[in-house]
Amino acid sequence: MSGQQNSPAIILVEPQMGENIGAAARAMLNFGLTDMRLVSPRDGWPNEKAVAMASRADEVLEKARVFETVQDAIADLQHVYATTARPRDMIKHVVTPKAAATEIRGHKLSGEGVGILFGKESWGLTSEDITYADTIITVPLNPDFSSINLAQAVLLVAYEWYQVADTTPEKRLINDERPATKEEMNFLFERIERELDARGYFDRMMNRKPVILKNMRNMFHRFGMLETDIKAMQGIIKGLSRHKKEE
Repeated sequence: MSGQQNSPAIILVEPQMGENIGAAARAMLNFGLTDMRLVSPRDGWPNEKAVAMASRADEVLEKARVFETVQDAIADLQHVYATTARPRDMIKHVVTPKAAATEIRGHKLSGEGVGILFGKESWGLTSEDITYADTIITVPLNPDFSSINLAQAVLLVAYEWYQVADTTPEKRLINDERPATKEEMNFLFERIERELDARGYFDRMMNRKPVILKNMRNMFHRFGMLETDIKAMQGIIKGLSRHKKEE
């Protein structure tokens, strides 16, 4: 059943502290993962400290299932990944979280169950745990200090999994205001030109007027003006025109 879900199972092998389970659950739900599996948690399950640390990621904790062995936890899966930073005396494919995320998405599209193993806080996964995995995930980190805690490891892998299908624009305005139309821009240019003519701005350099206006248009287009920017500029010009008339 779980193998048919849209997201991979996060399997915590012998987690030692409820707080870390809760923090991992919070990291999971941040990126839409809800299938948590616990293999022989040291302090038993359920765990009140996990609930407190999960910060309302109750959905993950309520669905969490407990297994006695890694074999039991992965029995319904077709593909298993193991997270570890230490080299092992075994031959396995090693991928980054980003590469793993792409592979996992492909497996899930084919309806195949996927799980990711994370080891206990003190030592990580044992060599025996890793023998059950098809592929190893290793996070690129500072080689002089590559120690991360359980929740951080879950967060990094879950983040990359989520990013593969995320369509959030890389750059946008906070308020998402509408860009100015070309008609609004042209109206602004024409008004500026009229006001400059009225003040005799071009009188001594009529031969430069086309160049000045061209540069002005290019400058305003570079600004990427919004509808509210046009209105603000119109208000400024109106204020300056009124001041001139009052003189």
